[in-house]
Amino acid sequence: MRCPFCGHLENRVVDSRQARDGVAIRRRRECRDCERRFTTYERVEEIYPQIVKSDGSREDYDRIKLAQGVRLACNKRPISTADIDRVIDDVEHRMIELGEKEVTSDWLGSAITSELRTLDPVAYIRFASVYRGFSDIEEFLQELRDLDRTRRGESERTGAD
Repeated sequence: MRCPFCGHLENRVVDSRQARDGVAIRRRRECRDCERRFTTYERVEEIYPQIVKSDGSREDYDRIKLAQGVRLACNKRPISTADIDRVIDDVEHRMIELGEKEVTSDWLGSAITSELRTLDPVAYIRFASVYRGFSDIEEFLQELRDLDRTRRGESERTGAD
């Protein structure tokens, strides 16, 4: 591991511990040359499937791009960064469990909308409106009606308003 301060290649591990709910290992290292300390994270490299777009083109999965879309949908909503990360983590986990080399953008969009639907109805509608590309106001209104019906059914089952 190259020292970020002096570029020396030799260092020693001073401390190791689990980070991120056991998904990564955090290591404190000390450079053998300049003796400054720095932190590295070690985690299993997961291979994500290619995303097949609606036009048939393919691109590598990009967590940052997906997170930007989700954050935009959640803008000015009472949703924490941890909640957004959890949504993306859950979708990534489901995607890896599929064991496929390719996943359609439709699958990815559906997975995100199903997570957002339970998290926040406004964020869900915002994301769905871009992902589904409603062609007219009636499609948009129908989606709102379906969401309202679902939410009313849930509140009747739990006794909440």
